[in-house]
Amino acid sequence: MDDMAEQLTERLASDLDDGFTELVRVHASAVRAFLFRVSGSAAEADDLGQDTFLRAYSALQTYSPERRRKLKPRAWLMTIAANVWRNHVRTSVRHPVSATRAEDACDTWVDESPGPEERAATSADRTVLVNALTELPEKHRVAVVMRHVIGMSYSDMAEAQGCPVGTVKAQVSRGIGTLREILTPEAAVLGEVTR
Repeated sequence: MDDMAEQLTERLASDLDDGFTELVRVHASAVRAFLFRVSGSAAEADDLGQDTFLRAYSALQTYSPERRRKLKPRAWLMTIAANVWRNHVRTSVRHPVSATRAEDACDTWVDESPGPEERAATSADRTVLVNALTELPEKHRVAVVMRHVIGMSYSDMAEAQGCPVGTVKAQVSRGIGTLREILTPEAAVLGEVTR
């Protein structure tokens, strides 16, 4: 655990409300980015992010200070976020689909990269990538987003998903392979012909 995570868990153990405010400040953007990439909708990501932090706070209230000190906050929050998203997907059959499409959300996504020229040049690539991510199976999408968008380590991902590190590596690898096939359809057709 790094120094920042240790300081955060110490704050959570000593003063839950103050520590939770810091937890949200430090990890809200990563949780939102994860939820946006797996859901494909900015509005859904915001709603699911609020639900994630609400569930996290409720859970923290029941934890002893010792248990709060032992938390790995990022992996723990990503576990909650992944479960919130899975629950949302399971119940989405009974709810109407969001009116915001992934392509539309990309245009309003806050990007801290340099100027509008570079943003315009990469906007089309980002839209294609977001669309390709939404085509991945759930377990591969979650793994790819945790690793390459959020930047989690394989061990943190394994803890968040409750599976071995090797399984997480395989999911990321398969997800990247499927993304390559989606993003380069000519290569997929060629692969089918040569098999």
